Amino acid sequence: MPSNPPTLPPVADGPLRTPRTRRVRAKREADGRRLGSAGAAVVVCALGLAIAAVLNAPGAHKKAYNLDAGWKRDVALAITGPLATVSHALLLDRPRVGLQAVAGRSGADDIDTQFGSPTLTPPKAAPPKAVVPQKYTPKRPLRLWIAGDSLAIVPGYSILQAAAANRAVKPVAGVDGRVATGLTRPDVFNWYEHVREQLRVQKARAVVLSFGGNDTNPYMTGVPENRSVGEFGSASWILEYRRRIGLIFDLVARAGGHTVWIGLPQVRDDDMTLKFDVLNAAVSAEAKERPRTVTYIDTYLDFAGADGLYAQYLDRPDGRKLKARSDDGVHFEPAGGDIIAAKVMSTLERVWDITSWRAQKAAQAVATP
Repeated sequence: MPSNPPTLPPVADGPLRTPRTRRVRAKREADGRRLGSAGAAVVVCALGLAIAAVLNAPGAHKKAYNLDAGWKRDVALAITGPLATVSHALLLDRPRVGLQAVAGRSGADDIDTQFGSPTLTPPKAAPPKAVVPQKYTPKRPLRLWIAGDSLAIVPGYSILQAAAANRAVKPVAGVDGRVATGLTRPDVFNWYEHVREQLRVQKARAVVLSFGGNDTNPYMTGVPENRSVGEFGSASWILEYRRRIGLIFDLVARAGGHTVWIGLPQVRDDDMTLKFDVLNAAVSAEAKERPRTVTYIDTYLDFAGADGLYAQYLDRPDGRKLKARSDDGVHFEPAGGDIIAAKVMSTLERVWDITSWRAQKAAQAVATP
């Protein structure tokens, strides 16, 4: 007797439902875009960050190098150093180099700490002799170069304005002011090489400089391998800083120039003023060893009030107040720059003959019928 065929379950109306294990791998939104998993997004982000880190490795390595000494700097260097090496080996740093070249910033990632001779004791100048000041005229003007950190900028422009009144003085290159630079960190900006190059290019004989506003930290780069530097103001720190000052002075002297160094002023912060005193003493000591090629201009009391302490406003002869210092308590206002400019121009007139041409010209005018 034939058996009854098996009874099939009723089929429901509508589309067939597949088991959960056979669902379509990727869902689609209403507009048809394919959705990726969260894990894939994380991988893509991580990959992008890795590529960016390698491409930017040279800049990150220099930034790490410029950190203050400590564990943060050590860790940053340990991470960025190998990345920079890999980036250079695989030529992945070439796009960054190309962009810097287009922007006029070639070499911005270079870490340069080499400068001058490692000799710690600069040679002392011979005793000064009576020398007739070299004469300059409008036809053969004295070439003047002004450079330094941010404290040199406002006085620098005041000096340019004052020099414009004397055609026997010819400023070159404007004011070469570099914010957040100094002599303790040639890895940030190598002033030693820059001064050497500018002396060669500009042929300046009068070199007005001002540094120190950013040199109050203990950490230095470019220290000779056989030397160590202690805390700011220590004997070893001062010795190394004097070596660097002396190197700048000697660079100018060997190029046939005379350095006019603008000393650091009092500032609102008493602790910073004490640090500036240390720097001023170091510069003044080196200048005294080179009286024929260096003039140190002391600005300490030029910006002091009646009590001899820091003053933002100075008393004028007519009883009014003159704002000489900026609101940050450190930098100069144009009026303060003019005070320094007057002292610089007086120094130039003492070191060089830049005024007798006027009397000669007047005499010629009288003699001419």
